[in-house]
Amino acid sequence: MLPVVLVPVGVDDEALDACLAALDASTPAGTRVWLIDDAQAGPRGTDIVQRWLQRTPLRADYTRRPRMAGEVQHLDEALRACGDADVAVLASDAIPAPGWLSQLTACFARDASIASATPWCNAGESAGWPRVDPQPMPDDVVALAHAAATMPPKHPELPAAVEHAVLLRGSARARAGGLDAASYASWYAALTDLSLRMSGLGWRNALCETAFVARLREGAPAEGDMDALAVRWPDWHARIAGFLMDDPLRELRDELGRRLRPQDSDAPQRLLFPLPPAGEGVQGG
Repeated sequence: MLPVVLVPVGVDDEALDACLAALDASTPAGTRVWLIDDAQAGPRGTDIVQRWLQRTPLRADYTRRPRMAGEVQHLDEALRACGDADVAVLASDAIPAPGWLSQLTACFARDASIASATPWCNAGESAGWPRVDPQPMPDDVVALAHAAATMPPKHPELPAAVEHAVLLRGSARARAGGLDAASYASWYAALTDLSLRMSGLGWRNALCETAFVARLREGAPAEGDMDALAVRWPDWHARIAGFLMDDPLRELRDELGRRLRPQDSDAPQRLLFPLPPAGEGVQGG
């Protein structure tokens, strides 16, 4: 069974519309999706959501607060409502590529120690492709999905999960105590803190190199969040800076690029064939 997909609705109507269309195209029919709106969407945004709810093949629900509670508190309450279930949190300005959720789920199935699985993203920091600095939206996310699905599934360690899209293991999230809405105002920082607490309890934050989710822009912390992270985790800034400079995932990035390039000449034919099943990545280069 696929996990619940949680989408915190933002204020960018066009991005939300594109995200929901991509979600329909890239996610198996019947998947449970919950749009949570912290009083963010305007009239056009709510109209987009209502029209989507009427036609989507997904099992979708939408809830909206009458007044804003705050990004982290709102998301934490939604995660807690999901109990011990695994939940995939998808940014509302993200464009999930075909197979993204099945690949993340397969990542969890391969290694029970993985608490968070993050796919590649053009604006994904430590999980960024083709580089760690933000890149434009890719021209062909379908091609990237096909190339990523053939990657050998090694699931290397990330310093922390990244907010464009992340699958969270419910049991690990619950044991770590959920999100800290009292200390952080942004999902960006709260997810980093949760990742570090889960890591401290023995779980892993992993890259799912067999999946790709594009995003319009890179996430960012709220004012004061990075200072709060530094107080609780004094080595965090040096750790993430060192990871980005050393780029231990460089070979994996290059490998994805090599697997992508041969497909450029047969793009029309590629669309006729399904993605390889999750868990059946092609071994070797």
